[in-house]
Amino acid sequence: MRAIKRMILLNPGPATTTDSVKWSQVVPDICPRETEFGLLMAYVSEELTRLAADPNHYTTVLFGGSGTAAVESMLSSAVDNGMTIIINNGAYGKRMCEIAEAYGLNYLEFKSPPDDAVDLNALEQAIQSSEQPVSHLAVVHHETTTGLLNDIKAIGDICWRHQIDMIVDAMSSFAAIPIQMKEMNISYLASSSNKNLQGMPGVSFVIAEKRKLELLKHKKQRNYYLNLFAQYQYFSEHLQMRFTPPVQTLYALKQAIDELKQEGMARRYERYVKSWETLINGLSRLGLTYIVPELYHSKLITAIAEPDCAGYSFQEMHDYFYKQDIMIYPGKLSGLNTFRIANIGDITYKDIETFLVLLERYLISIGFIRGEEVNIDVGDKK
Repeated sequence: MRAIKRMILLNPGPATTTDSVKWSQVVPDICPRETEFGLLMAYVSEELTRLAADPNHYTTVLFGGSGTAAVESMLSSAVDNGMTIIINNGAYGKRMCEIAEAYGLNYLEFKSPPDDAVDLNALEQAIQSSEQPVSHLAVVHHETTTGLLNDIKAIGDICWRHQIDMIVDAMSSFAAIPIQMKEMNISYLASSSNKNLQGMPGVSFVIAEKRKLELLKHKKQRNYYLNLFAQYQYFSEHLQMRFTPPVQTLYALKQAIDELKQEGMARRYERYVKSWETLINGLSRLGLTYIVPELYHSKLITAIAEPDCAGYSFQEMHDYFYKQDIMIYPGKLSGLNTFRIANIGDITYKDIETFLVLLERYLISIGFIRGEEVNIDVGDKK
C-alpha cells in the first residue's frame, strides 16, 4: 500500500486518518441500490449501535451529510409541540438553538458557562418552573468550543425523573468516551464519521431506540431529506437510504470501524489522553493557559488563551504551522480570545511533541518567551 503524505490535523475534525482508511475508498464503482452495498450499510449501522446500545432494541439511522445534519434531523423530527429545553454552554449548544429557531420549535434556552459544569439544581428548577410541560431536553455531550464535557448521566437522571426525552449531540465524544444510552437515559444521539471514529467526513447518524423511532410516524412532518422516521423506515424495508448515499465514504467508515474494534475504545481514549497530557504539560512550560479545568475536561479538544503579545496573530501562527503540515483551529468563544488544539484522530503524543517544539519556536519569534525560559526535551527535531 503506497504511503500518502501525512498531515497532522489538530483541528476538532475532520481528524487525521490512517492510510488504510484512505485507501479503502478506492473500490470498484457500485450502484448503492445493490444488495452488496446495502449489507455494508447494515454492518456499519449495527456496529455503530453496538458502541452505545443494544442493537436488539436500538438502531443507527445513517445520513449523507455533516454532523449538523444529524442534529437537525433529531430536533426537527423528534420534537413535538411541547417545550424543549436546550442547554447552551458553547457554540454547538447555540447552534441547536438556531436550528430550533429555524423550525419554529417551542424551546427554552438554558444558558450555562462554557468553562464550568452545568448547575443541575438550576436546570431542574428551570424544568419545574416552565409554564408548559417539558417534553425534550437537548445537550451537547462534549462542547468542542472549549473541551468541556457535560455530565449527561446526571442530566439524564433529571430527565428520567421528569419523563423527558433527552437528545444528545455526541459529535466529538462518541467512540472515545464511553456512552450507554439506556443507562444514561438518552433517547436520541447524533454523531458523525470524521472525529473519534477516524473516518472520512460525509456520513452522520442518529442512534435511537426502535420503539421511539416507531412513535415518530405519528408526528407531523417538518422536514423532508432529514426526516428521521422516513429514513429509518425506508432502510428497514429496503436496506437502502432514501437518497444517494456517499458510497466511498461509507467504505472508509467500515474500515475505520474495523480499526476501532482492533484498537479498542478504551485504548484509543488512553492514546488520546496521553497526547492531551503531553499538550498540557508543554503549554504550562510555555506560559500558556487553557480554559476548562481538568475536572470537567474531555481531554480531547482544548481551548487555549491566546498569547498576550503585540507580535501575535492567529492567522500568522496558523500559516506557520500549515507550512509544517500541521493544522490548528481558531477559537469560538465570544469575549475571550482563544485558539483550539485537538488531540483526536490517528496521532500520538509524539505528534503533540512536534507541535510543541514548533510552538516554542513561534513564541520565541514573536517575543512572547525567551529561549532560555523553557525546556521541552523531545529529542532532535528539525
